[in-house]
Amino acid sequence: MAKDTGKNYLVVGLGSFGSRLCEVLEEKGGTVIAVDADELLIERIKNSVTQAVHLDSTDESRMSELDLEDVDVGIVAIGNSFEASILTTAIMKRLGVPYIIARSLTELHHQVLLQVGADEIVNVEIDEGTRLANRLIAPDILDRIPLSGEISVAEVRVPKGFVEKQLIELDLRKRLQINVIAIRRYSYGVDEIGNPTRSESLIFPGGEEVLQEEDILLIVGRNENISSFNELQE
Repeated sequence: MAKDTGKNYLVVGLGSFGSRLCEVLEEKGGTVIAVDADELLIERIKNSVTQAVHLDSTDESRMSELDLEDVDVGIVAIGNSFEASILTTAIMKRLGVPYIIARSLTELHHQVLLQVGADEIVNVEIDEGTRLANRLIAPDILDRIPLSGEISVAEVRVPKGFVEKQLIELDLRKRLQINVIAIRRYSYGVDEIGNPTRSESLIFPGGEEVLQEEDILLIVGRNENISSFNELQE
């Protein structure tokens, strides 16, 4: 059973994005009120959340009937209506939801959501498109998660020239302003009946750690420095 986080969430919009968000928040110990105007979507989610409510989130009088006093975070996950997401965000703000995260569809939508009270904006399509483009441009950067406009965490393959060298010897912090915060390492063997096996471990390395050929490095740094690191693969 997931540990109770003590956090209460209101999720409006139960498409694939919103539904999965509800499920994960509950799995991780959150308390979730799920809202949608589509009764079928409410039926699908009702056994996975604390409360599932069938109502039109653009109707302020109906929204005010919800018990929102204990809600810590409201998420507007509506992905099919520019107008509904804006109205819902504004209504949540008026009803006193303390922190609102809204899903945007376009850059203009993003700006309007901020103006009507959203504290944080996510754009699933743009974010995923950006990550795909980065992966296609730099295939040795396996994944990249932005921490700000200038700084990211990235997963990268260890460059061939780094194999069998200690991190302290490479001195990446001084040379490239890159910090290695973890190493994903694989080991191979055979099971009791002779089948090949592969196991994975996560290492939080000290300076004496020796890099191995198939290591995956988790690094953090400025985007331009991560790009410079990736060029070492060439």
